Amino acid sequence: MSESTSTETDVVLKLDDVTIHNDAADVEVVRGVSFTLRRGGVIGIVGESGSGKTITCRAILGLLPPYFEVARGSIELLGDDIGDFSRKQWTAVRGATISAVFQDPATYLNPSIRVGKQLEEVVRVKKGLRGRAVKERSLELFRAVHLRDPEYVYQQYPHELSGGMLQRVLIAIAIALEPQVLIADEATTALDVTVQAEILDLLVELKQKIGLSLIVVSHDLAVVAQLCDEVLVMRSGDVVEQGPTERIIHSPQHEYTQLLIAEHEQYGLERAFALEESLDELTDVKELDYV
Repeated sequence: MSESTSTETDVVLKLDDVTIHNDAADVEVVRGVSFTLRRGGVIGIVGESGSGKTITCRAILGLLPPYFEVARGSIELLGDDIGDFSRKQWTAVRGATISAVFQDPATYLNPSIRVGKQLEEVVRVKKGLRGRAVKERSLELFRAVHLRDPEYVYQQYPHELSGGMLQRVLIAIAIALEPQVLIADEATTALDVTVQAEILDLLVELKQKIGLSLIVVSHDLAVVAQLCDEVLVMRSGDVVEQGPTERIIHSPQHEYTQLLIAEHEQYGLERAFALEESLDELTDVKELDYV
């Protein structure tokens, strides 16, 4: 296989000059976003609320709100332009090829159904498993995200679990169909610092064990510094700076990036960035306690 072919095969997601327009307000909410996510890579998108981070991710997932559209540019998932996808194609790829985990996991779970049954539904419908195999696969996934005593968690309703446990349940659902791309959109924002660190460790482990490619969306540069190979800094719909994480963190060129870093220094950004090396060496993650 030629080097060029190998490189093209390695690309799982590519955005080229993506501009998103709000037709109702007749305004461009995102302008000219471009990046390439390679297999096993981690790209961070950082910026304040309203910068365009989440709407960009919703475009990637084919879940733009009414009156919003990709007005220019292209989004390719495994080489296919998603602009041409039918509803049937989206049903096939969501969860199986690309998946997502969002902030406040409780809002994405049905409060009247036990969490194990909600995970089972995904496995049954999309994987075609039946009988005991469905529950066995569900428990296997709960173990994979380090939920201690999966049988216990399986029987619980969402309100009976902590925020950290709920986020693990959501991650289990997100990886149930073995997607190639996982979008973590502010997935740790609502969690306390200790639990946040555990979820970040879990994402690193999943990346290493099952080969996930990640898009990590956050307003927190410390989170991005720990996980990402490349960073896009967004402000008011524009990418104001983009490049390797180390360069962005240690030598920011844009004044907005410099401001973000200055604001985060008091929270130990340098220490968080130094942890990246130890996280990369992670091979065995001990079983994590309930949180």
